Amino acid sequence: MKITSVEFVKSVVNIKELPTENLQEIAISGRSNVGKSSLINCLLNRKKLAKTSSTPGKTRQLNYFRINNQFFLVDLPGYGFAKVAKSEMQQWRNLIEGFIEQSKNLKGVVALIDSRIGPTLLDIQLIEWLSSLKIPTVLVATKADKLSKGRVKIQVADYAKQIRPYYNKAIIPFSVINGMGKTELWREMILLME
Repeated sequence: MKITSVEFVKSVVNIKELPTENLQEIAISGRSNVGKSSLINCLLNRKKLAKTSSTPGKTRQLNYFRINNQFFLVDLPGYGFAKVAKSEMQQWRNLIEGFIEQSKNLKGVVALIDSRIGPTLLDIQLIEWLSSLKIPTVLVATKADKLSKGRVKIQVADYAKQIRPYYNKAIIPFSVINGMGKTELWREMILLME
């Protein structure tokens, strides 16, 4: 997709604050430190649009980015970050669940897993939940450049077996370093919005 404009619109901490514009939405989800912000910056050809950090758990709200004045990319808070109070984790969870269950414009979720680790229990629970809600999902294995090409292929095939009851499409290996998977992910995201 040719990116002609990208605009940060707002951060949402309460489900009542969702934008009222009638634009389609694609959400980006994944555990803390899986590379969500880096993936968003790579997809949108921007270096510092989504804030990256070596400290997990930086995204604590829904961040809305308007793309080409056509749709929203929504960066969801990361999950599974242990160094946060349980009450704050519960707030994040309520925000994510409220958004996914209530958004009228959500067309799908891009769910990220770390290609070196594979789907954690929390990742599998997310994929199972999205499947139960019949939310179209695209699964992406980030940080694929950290493994050899042969290893990536083996790992991704193994991960696909682990989640097969809830997800039966190909997992897209992705690297922000060399652009692996970028074209394939855009293709899938465009299909979600058709």
